Amino acid sequence: MTDYDVIVIGAGNAGLTAATSLALKGTRVILLERHNIPGGCATSFCRGRFEFEVSLHQLSGLGTAKSPGPLRATLNSLGVLDKLHFVEMRDLYRVIMPGRLDVTLRANRNEAVQELQKKFPAEKEAIASFFDFVYKFFQEVIGAFYLNDPEISRQKYPLFFQYALADSQSILDKYFQDPLLKLALSVYWTYMGVPPRHLPFSDLAALLFAYIEFRPFHMKGGSQMLSNTLLDQLLRHGGTARFNCAVERILVKDGAVRGVKTEQGDEITARCVLSNASPIATYIEMMDRDEVPEPLITQMRSSTVGTSFFTIYMGFDCDPSELGITETTNFICATTDSDRDYTESKRLECDESSFIISCYDVSDPDFSPPGTCQAALVTMKYAEPWLRLPPSQYASVKYRCAEQLLARSEEVFPGLWGHLEEMEIATPITHMRYLGHPGGGPYGFDQYAKDSTMFVSPKPPIVGLYGAGAWYGSAGYQPTLMSGASAARAILKELKA
Repeated sequence: MTDYDVIVIGAGNAGLTAATSLALKGTRVILLERHNIPGGCATSFCRGRFEFEVSLHQLSGLGTAKSPGPLRATLNSLGVLDKLHFVEMRDLYRVIMPGRLDVTLRANRNEAVQELQKKFPAEKEAIASFFDFVYKFFQEVIGAFYLNDPEISRQKYPLFFQYALADSQSILDKYFQDPLLKLALSVYWTYMGVPPRHLPFSDLAALLFAYIEFRPFHMKGGSQMLSNTLLDQLLRHGGTARFNCAVERILVKDGAVRGVKTEQGDEITARCVLSNASPIATYIEMMDRDEVPEPLITQMRSSTVGTSFFTIYMGFDCDPSELGITETTNFICATTDSDRDYTESKRLECDESSFIISCYDVSDPDFSPPGTCQAALVTMKYAEPWLRLPPSQYASVKYRCAEQLLARSEEVFPGLWGHLEEMEIATPITHMRYLGHPGGGPYGFDQYAKDSTMFVSPKPPIVGLYGAGAWYGSAGYQPTLMSGASAARAILKELKA
């Protein structure tokens, strides 16, 4: 008899929802995590009197009780929905290009259309047509792809068949002339990590549709509260969790998984293993080369490790209004050229980078101590330039980049620097250390269409070995939380079989 039915490697979003789902079904499951807290990206840390949110900007797919989104159903099935308190954000975002553009879009289709039409009257009809197209197209995506319609056909889903693989830039160019308008509608590409020229329009449409229809949300207590609640539910229902317990080897025999060996030398047997670690760690670092199917190696060789981030966590000694911050989510853009922005993400310097500032206290005034607020300033940065940096130069470059971003923030929010009470800076190296991901990439591999689940089979390449999370599908909180629950369902079918 095996020690457990299932071993889950990694307590990120997908690992937590998978382990909790399995425990709720009476499965003997153990969760192994190399860090000392659950959550992966969904964590927090304390500096001074502030508890900083690590990564969550806007939770998608939740919806309301009257208009529920798919994530609400997932959290409800896990028994944690009523244990969490959500705060609805009134706006999608504010996008600013100093001296050229300043527009705030409400999380309401009609109001977003009207605001854009007011800002860009010359393209009034095109704006209305674009949103009509986004909704019609994505509704077909839901039916044909997400619901796996067995009667899928070109006649039934004409827009899906025509545009499923279209890039976002070509669609934006088809509808609009003004580059500022294209910018205002495409800033969510940074939530996926590749620019509109490479981002499938189905992904951009999904972001716009989900955030408008189901609203963006924030959580009381931040994402760490979600991780803690999922862990508590796992333990309440008989699951086991070990922290500071990294997996050294995945044990395979006769083409099927048999269990794992931890860095402490413990061998734990199981019928199935689910990895929330990257495929690179899973198949290259934890397994012998001859145990990994060659097609999987070929597939990984064709993929590239996605972006990481340069992040400044800031605690201020005043309310957001004193800083001029009126929206929770603020995209500060340096250019209308997203390809140039993407190129900037591969440089060390931040003097010409676009970035986002998320101030959670705008939506949730209780998020920080009274009379204070906090914000996260984030810009995309790949790890490679940081990995080439000599250790002796690391600190000086890190602080120089932070100064560049703070100086540019002052152009939009004057006085920000003078109210700064606490600050912590994270580079791609920091994210690598805490996440354990190659390149410090929370988005997994670069999110090109060829790496999507439309082309990559979700079936395990080794009997009993499953994967879940951003490295095995789409990035972001909603997709990763739901992918863990989905993987758990597949594992339950195998166990029953």
